[in-house]
Amino acid sequence: MEYVILGAAPGIAICLIIFYRDLYSKEPILNLVISFFLGCISILPAMWFENTLGSVNDGSVMGLALFCYLIVGFSEEFSKFLGLRLYSYNLRAFNEPLDGIVYAVIVSMGFATTENILYAMKYQDMNVIMLRAVLTVPAHATFGIIMGYYVGKAKFNPKNSISLMLTGLIGAIIFHGTFDFFLFLSQQQAVNPNEGNTLIASGAIVSFIISLVLCRRMILKDQRISRHMFKDHTPPPPNA
Repeated sequence: MEYVILGAAPGIAICLIIFYRDLYSKEPILNLVISFFLGCISILPAMWFENTLGSVNDGSVMGLALFCYLIVGFSEEFSKFLGLRLYSYNLRAFNEPLDGIVYAVIVSMGFATTENILYAMKYQDMNVIMLRAVLTVPAHATFGIIMGYYVGKAKFNPKNSISLMLTGLIGAIIFHGTFDFFLFLSQQQAVNPNEGNTLIASGAIVSFIISLVLCRRMILKDQRISRHMFKDHTPPPPNA
């Protein structure tokens, strides 16, 4: 139970943060719970896809790149996208572009929380748990923000909805694949796989920082749109 709690904590915390960033028209709790659950079960097709086609990683750099982008990045982000598109996108409460980010992050955190619990129970190592808490789970959130930003735009731009949703999905896949590629390459090139190659792994951190900067801009832009849409509704001050 201890490892289940430790594995679940980062994802739940990020869900709460993104919920409170939705200042003007908060989503119904039930919608968020269902979206989170859909994210949890979306790990199943992704795991099947990765286990079935994982042999594409033959130990070469090219094989690893194909695995990270076309197998892991694609399967995980597309699985999340299905939950977002088939359920959250169609909700009446999805009434502002920022909701694309909110629901995408919730779905992503459902996925990441399930994955994190599995890792925590498998390794039962505090170093692994802490590394995933401060890096891997937040990275999943940034992939969700990138996807959700464009899905939110698509909701209110039906004429270009397909191209916008594809942009969000492909963007999430690229950032996810890049993040995993450097992490996996650091282990593949290391003398001691348990320690990895710090220099190569820094590539994952750089890609994570870039995605964080982009995500901050996306959230602020959508918040400005929400402020305009709901200008008659002013949220209470933070200390109220």
